[in-house]
Amino acid sequence: MEEIQKDIYKIEKVELLPVIMEKKNDKWRLLQICCAFAEGKYEVTYSFAKGYEIRNYRLVVEKDEEVPSISRVYKAAIFYENEMKELFGLDVEFIKVDLGNKLYRIDANVPFLKEEDK
Repeated sequence: MEEIQKDIYKIEKVELLPVIMEKKNDKWRLLQICCAFAEGKYEVTYSFAKGYEIRNYRLVVEKDEEVPSISRVYKAAIFYENEMKELFGLDVEFIKVDLGNKLYRIDANVPFLKEEDK
């Protein structure tokens, strides 16, 4: 884990679930999960809060790489993970409740990716 900015830590995929379990066991709450696609890679940022402290963990993965779901640990992640899957095309594996790209009423397939990135 590497701190890339104040309270933003870059993590590897193998570190994701241990970090998630550490936060859950230490009573941190999930604030949000944010996805972006830049320079041919996904950047997924997991944000947690405890009291007035906030910590962000950024995972950078290749376009065709799977990201493990955290929805079995944090139930609210179901909506974030379905959103990332539907809007960005991020492959999230084992979402507790996979809505099958029916979270939003949209006609476009992965609308937040440019055509050349699809």
